[in-house]
Parts: sequence; C-alpha cells; structure tokens
Amino acid sequence: MRTRNTRIYRLAHWPIWIFVFFLAPGPLTFTLFAHGFSWGNSVWLGLVLAGTGVAALRGRLPGAEPGPYILRFDEDKPNPLYRRVCYSFAWTAVVSYALLNLSGLLIAAVTGKWAMGQIYHYAYLPLAAVILLLGALGKLPRVESSTKCEGTHRRYFYGSVWAVTVAQTLLLVLWKTLPINGATSWVKLGAFVGALALMGWFAYCGMLPRTRPILPGESLVAD
Repeated sequence: MRTRNTRIYRLAHWPIWIFVFFLAPGPLTFTLFAHGFSWGNSVWLGLVLAGTGVAALRGRLPGAEPGPYILRFDEDKPNPLYRRVCYSFAWTAVVSYALLNLSGLLIAAVTGKWAMGQIYHYAYLPLAAVILLLGALGKLPRVESSTKCEGTHRRYFYGSVWAVTVAQTLLLVLWKTLPINGATSWVKLGAFVGALALMGWFAYCGMLPRTRPILPGESLVAD
C-alpha cells in the first residue's frame, strides 16, 4: 500500500490542474483556439500558475498531497473541500466543452452554418454554472461529501477524461486539416461522436488507465 507520494508524482499532477483551471473561462479559451494566445490568456495563465502552485505546495490539489488521502476504495471518509472544488471544475471542463462542441457540430452538419462563437458566448457560462452547482451539491462523481464510492467514481471520471480528450484532439486535427463545407462537417461530427463512443467502451471494459474495476476494500495502488 502506498502511503507517501513522491515529489515527481506530486509534480506530475500540477499540470493537470493548471489545464483544468486554465479552461475555466470558456469564452476566453474559445478566443485562444480561434485567434491565438492573447494578453487576456497570458494574464489568466499567470493567475492559474500562481494559484495552483501555492495549492500544490500546500498539498491542496488532488494527487499533489504528501500522501494519498484515500487508502482503500470503499472507505467512508469525509471528502475534503479542495478535492470537491477541483473535481467540480474538472467536470466543468470535461462536460461543457464536449456538449458545446457537439452542439456546434450538429448545427453545422444540419444547417451548413457554424455558430461556435455564439454558442460559447451565450451557452458556456450557464452550462458551467449548472455543473458547478451540481458539484456544490455533491451530485457529481468524486465530488460527494464522502469518498465511499471512490472505486466506482474514479472509473466514471477517468473514462470521461480519456473519451473527451481523445475526441477533442481528433476534432482539432480535423478542424485544422479539412476544408469547411457540408461534407466535412458530417465527417467531423462522425469522428467526434465515434471517438467518444469508442473510448467510452474502452473505459467501460477497464482497458484504459485508472478505469479498471475496483473491488470493495482494495488498497490504493499506483495505476
């Protein structure tokens, strides 16, 4: 059983949370992909680096603690506030961008018109607010007041992260390489949905890192 986290292990988790909180202002992130790095992106990145850096040094980021908080996957322990906040924002990044990009792809494929700018301008903040509210109420995996369901919830979380990350990366490549027309809109939509479904299936089968089935009482291992 691992009772201490090495410095390398703790440091390796810091970029994850930099990425999560950097993505928090969706419209600002949209301008990054649409127009490139701006002064606003630079200021926000600096704030995120400072905030997450202090939290990591204090052991207040998941994975950056001196030792793992959860030692057995069915322990009924209080879920610390910092974990609940971090995973709430992580779910916001995972769910919001996937849903909004899927909506934009559907609109483009059906109508032939792209409206991603308008979607992010009007829909991102309400959607993110709903997800954060669900997190505050403890209604999301890994955000409940207890860690008792951690063995199952970690599969939901990492499976979602794998699926969305692969699908978004594939979509970005297609966006940069394919022309913009009706046919390629359907190609992008099919590839995005297909990647989500395929990676979701792999996660369900436990074929991806940190998505394997966890037995009740199983000790924490570095997987």
